[in-house]
Amino acid sequence: MTATALKKEMDTMAEQTTKTWQKVCTKADLVEFSGVAAWIETADGPAQVAIFYLPGLRQGKDHELYALDHFDPFSKANVIARGIVGDLKGAAVVASPIYKQHFRLEDGQCLEDESVKLRTWKIEFKGDEVWVEG
Repeated sequence: MTATALKKEMDTMAEQTTKTWQKVCTKADLVEFSGVAAWIETADGPAQVAIFYLPGLRQGKDHELYALDHFDPFSKANVIARGIVGDLKGAAVVASPIYKQHFRLEDGQCLEDESVKLRTWKIEFKGDEVWVEG
């Protein structure tokens, strides 16, 4: 399912006031050690999410998937899913493709500016489907 199709599907849903789990894609849609973008519905309206799949990088399946804001607050563009994934100081990070700030995948914290933190969402596999709590 494309992001546009998912957005249209989300637009037809009733407005949500609580967090709910939403299917965003399948495992086949993910690229290992890279990011993809998806739409989710939140209580504040639709949001773009950057999803990262890092199989085997950390111990346990709880650390294979990460979901954080796709919006880069420094460049004011939706580009985080296109960033370079790496490791800094023992933490999995993504470097923004525009100005290269690093954000921890686990909690969205910017390593260069402590006052900046991206939103994160709970994410997990349910079979071969990827679900995000929005």
